[in-house]
Amino acid sequence: MSELVKPRRFHRLILLAAGWLLTAASLHADEPSQAQRDAFRQAYATAQQGGDGWRAQAQGLSGYPLYPYLEAAALTHDLRQLDRAAVESYLSRYPDMIPASDLRRDFLLELARRKDWDNFLALYQPGINDTLTCDALQARLAKGGKLDFDKDLTALWAKPSLPASACDPVLGEAFSQGLLTSARLWERIDRAADANQPGTIATLANWLPANEQQAGQRLATALRDPASAVNAAATWPDTPRHRQAAMLALQRLARRQSTTADQAWQKLQHHFNFSPAQRGRILNALAVFHATDFDESALDRLAALPADAQTDASREWRVRVALSQQNWNAALAGIAAMTATQRDDGEWRWFKARALEGLNRHDEALRVLQPLSRESTFFGFMAADRLDTGYAICPQTLPANAQREQSLMANAGIQRAFELYFVGLPKLARREWSRALDGADADTLRQAVDLAYRRGWYDRAVFALNSGEALRYYEQRFPLAGQDGLVPQAQQAGIDPAWAYGILRAESAWMSDARSAADARGLMQLLPGTAANVAKRNGLPWSGGDSLYDPVVNVQLGTRYLAQMAARFNGAPWLASAAYNAGPARVDQWLAARGSLAPDLFTATMPFKETREYVARVMAFAVIYDWRMNGTAVPLSDRMTAIGSAYQLPGSQTRRRVVGCPVAATPAKAESNGAPAANEMPPSATSAQPAPAATSP
Repeated sequence: MSELVKPRRFHRLILLAAGWLLTAASLHADEPSQAQRDAFRQAYATAQQGGDGWRAQAQGLSGYPLYPYLEAAALTHDLRQLDRAAVESYLSRYPDMIPASDLRRDFLLELARRKDWDNFLALYQPGINDTLTCDALQARLAKGGKLDFDKDLTALWAKPSLPASACDPVLGEAFSQGLLTSARLWERIDRAADANQPGTIATLANWLPANEQQAGQRLATALRDPASAVNAAATWPDTPRHRQAAMLALQRLARRQSTTADQAWQKLQHHFNFSPAQRGRILNALAVFHATDFDESALDRLAALPADAQTDASREWRVRVALSQQNWNAALAGIAAMTATQRDDGEWRWFKARALEGLNRHDEALRVLQPLSRESTFFGFMAADRLDTGYAICPQTLPANAQREQSLMANAGIQRAFELYFVGLPKLARREWSRALDGADADTLRQAVDLAYRRGWYDRAVFALNSGEALRYYEQRFPLAGQDGLVPQAQQAGIDPAWAYGILRAESAWMSDARSAADARGLMQLLPGTAANVAKRNGLPWSGGDSLYDPVVNVQLGTRYLAQMAARFNGAPWLASAAYNAGPARVDQWLAARGSLAPDLFTATMPFKETREYVARVMAFAVIYDWRMNGTAVPLSDRMTAIGSAYQLPGSQTRRRVVGCPVAATPAKAESNGAPAANEMPPSATSAQPAPAATSP
């Protein structure tokens, strides 16, 4: 019998015991006042300009938890005029605080710039960072010392890249002392090649013996410009290092131009005596990247790969290509060829069931779908829809512990963390939080997370409650933050608030100051240029890129941009999510190539791993947020509308699925692909607007 029900909104009241209320009141009684926080903000802005002007504004703040940050800010601004005594005075008064560590680091960098090695060595502490490690070695060399490779350079040598300005002089001296043997240089070149650091390789190659330098430089070229390396490789000698360079060039070129790489391989495989392992790596790259292009030969290439040349990526792409062709037998064969760990992933259990259904093996499909439907993941929700059953979401409540909370609030580091958050310095707040809770047990961490959640600091739960049973703390992990105005803004933009919440949660993990490598900013990760265009298009105010760190501004513009993407794709939230991540032009390309596929098959064949996982993550989040707001959820399959079909916003007559907690229900093992909260780290280079830089399987 169907478990779909008519919609009804559940209004939940959180009832707190009188004892808890009294405890909470006592905990907040000694907290700093808003007036103190306002005074600190003003004084901090002045301190960041240097000098002592901040002191007049900080009268009455000497007992405020963040008072030491004021002097540190002023000293940091004035570094070029400081002497060691001023810095040591601060360090002696606040020896264990984060601003003291930062001031020591920054002043050491300034002393290194001055070449003031006596004062540098007097303040230096090992282990701060690689730049200062190299500066300390420079200081010793300046005073007539010598280098010992095992003692001084072993740890640095193990890293694929180092800060050039500080470390190059040290490595140059090591070379002059005869410490950089050919074997050591090639060891580090190999490490740099594995880390795709052609600049490091090029520098190191200059120190190789003359008869080896050319091979080193060709390794750098293979990574930096694989097309030119492949073109020249036919003239290279068949030596081990030139084979390595040719292999790397073919692998890299396959990522960008699989057909060109294939043609080059036909020639170079006879020129070089590649080892079986090298041949396997080349064949794997050619097969995988022909697959991401969905070439006609891709499926045969992947199936024919020798066992020792196969990887998780090649095995997955064998199935993805089969799904793109709706070749159900080939899909099942590909899934059977996966490792047990791969086969156990919800995605492949789902597609095994889909393939079995395609072959009319419905009883077998049912046996796969039933346990999958009891998981609160993207594919679990899809399986429940297939079986027409309710969703398995089993929330737990974080128990209150007044004594533990009181202990936490007595922790000076926690006090500083909350104050930094309240005065708008979240990066520093996270650092204080991490230091204060370093080594804390799970119960203490959960209590701290709940404390942060109740104070509106939501990203702490997202990062801490991300595996095992902690995934059941849905209230903390999926907050409903009314102060950001998301629900009314989404409604005004004409999009589903649950979906908008899902995008926000996936984009920034509730970090309002999130900033990606592509310069996407804030809760919904908007590029300043995109945001400016959205503001102009919608007649909204725009005051520059930094305004995107204001949650209200970001949500207002982010929901409008979402609406813009939705309108481009017939309102389909899953396609609009893909466009938000990879860019609408890329989605248009994929639709032109495979637009006849069902939504789940189309998603599985998106060339970018990041985008596939992003769509699954956002759509699962939308289900969870829908349930959080309404007590029931629009079926995920209804949100995954067929390509070309118009999506209708949920309304009073929209069917909804009940949510319950069956005995056998299981949360996601961790927040990964398809899980209810997938990757919890803030985005490094995702999101609205810039497409991933290169095809990634």
